[in-house]
Amino acid sequence: MFLHGTSIMHASATGRPRSARVEQVVGKDPAVVDYASYVPTDGAVAKVMAWQRRGAEICYLSSQRTAATAAIDKSVLAAYGFPAGDLYYRAHGESYADVVRRWSADVLVEDDCESIGGSDRTAASELGRSAGQAVPCVVVPEFGGLAHLPDEPADLLREQTRHKGRSRLMRYLGLRRTS
Repeated sequence: MFLHGTSIMHASATGRPRSARVEQVVGKDPAVVDYASYVPTDGAVAKVMAWQRRGAEICYLSSQRTAATAAIDKSVLAAYGFPAGDLYYRAHGESYADVVRRWSADVLVEDDCESIGGSDRTAASELGRSAGQAVPCVVVPEFGGLAHLPDEPADLLREQTRHKGRSRLMRYLGLRRTS
């Protein structure tokens, strides 16, 4: 599951419509880079808990680039009651798609990256353009939350790859299927 914009967001976005949340990023609201104050997007904690209860192994993908800054995200997840799970981030020179492939994700859930240039900036787009392991992707609107997604992990996509008998979910983009 992707974090920033998908399952967590800047604190000043709370109570605002999705379009205003996007504008805050475009307008460089200072809260956008205050990662320690991030809060869950609408329905994110409940949805991820539902997936875990149904057997999904939850893993997270951060936009951070170091273990120290990714630890801030891990603290936010714990503070709001997200299920425990591995947290991945990009090493020097790596793209999100590289991390998804390295990690051998079965499903990628992420947002549509509206505030930073749109779908061409998503890992799903990069995965679709490059050779290598195919990873089914679910793309949700940025800052739109996860409440609208199905509670059953298998319902995210009609076809799912299995890994050690459990669905591995990562990064929440929109409900458009790409592969």
